[in-house]
Amino acid sequence: MFNSSSITQFLLLAFADRRELQLLHFWLFLGIYLPALLGNGLIITTIACDHHLHTPMYFFLLNLSLLDLDSISTIVPRSMANSLWNTREISYLGCAAQLFLFLFFISAEYCLLTIMSYDRCVAICKPLHYGTLLGSRACVHMAAAAWGTGFLNALLHTANAFSLPLCQGNVLDQFFCEIPHILKLSCSHSYLRQVGLIIVNACLASGCFVFIVVSYVQIFRAVLRIPSEQGRHKAFSTCLPHLAVVSIFLSTGIFAYLKPPSISSPSLDLVVSVLYSVVPPAVNPLIYSLRNQELKNTLRKMNVFQKQ
Repeated sequence: MFNSSSITQFLLLAFADRRELQLLHFWLFLGIYLPALLGNGLIITTIACDHHLHTPMYFFLLNLSLLDLDSISTIVPRSMANSLWNTREISYLGCAAQLFLFLFFISAEYCLLTIMSYDRCVAICKPLHYGTLLGSRACVHMAAAAWGTGFLNALLHTANAFSLPLCQGNVLDQFFCEIPHILKLSCSHSYLRQVGLIIVNACLASGCFVFIVVSYVQIFRAVLRIPSEQGRHKAFSTCLPHLAVVSIFLSTGIFAYLKPPSISSPSLDLVVSVLYSVVPPAVNPLIYSLRNQELKNTLRKMNVFQKQ
């Protein structure tokens, strides 16, 4: 029998027991992590250096890349180090810090994606009011609200999760510290406060989801009324990357947390967690750089892309 005061470390889920497979996991994650660093770093540098990209849309994209860079750096390097050094251990404080940071960045990203859908909706449906509704001060306030909401959400969940008495051991069935797997270690009926927080979060997340859906319904209705084919193409080129990022983020996250227990298994949980926590930060820069012509042109000027 364990209790919270006796736990000094947690044991994370190992991807494999064989040394060869552990090294394969290390190289696979390295192959995902380095492009994520490079891609998000390029977007941040490009937007920061080119004054033509100092617009609300690219300001929010810069914040999105920062969050992607931070979220993947919170969990992937630790997992790679564990495979490389053949260990599963993470300290109690290290687990709390990892949980807090991951929740912080992932919650802020969801809020920011909601704000970005509003930005695209105003740009296409109310272009004459765009400068008024999305001035520089308003953009800074909205981005700060996203980061602040993520911070508060992470603080509440982390403080609540680690204040619960843990008496079911110290083995986490996940490759990083995640709330559902920490709750499995808590004593019977002692996690009701955390469940209540999760229900409140689910309601807020559903509200954001409805807002995104309504925004894109209005966007597509407005785009289809544009008489010029070139105008429709330009509108779609700025909206489709964001819609693709939202779809990947939501579909993998919803499946990870709301999949039926009947189909749950350690291997499936592992694959799904990689899909929602590791893959989106790696593919987001690729989606935006391929679909956004202004970003591609700026990258070419910086000799990142060769002109075809």
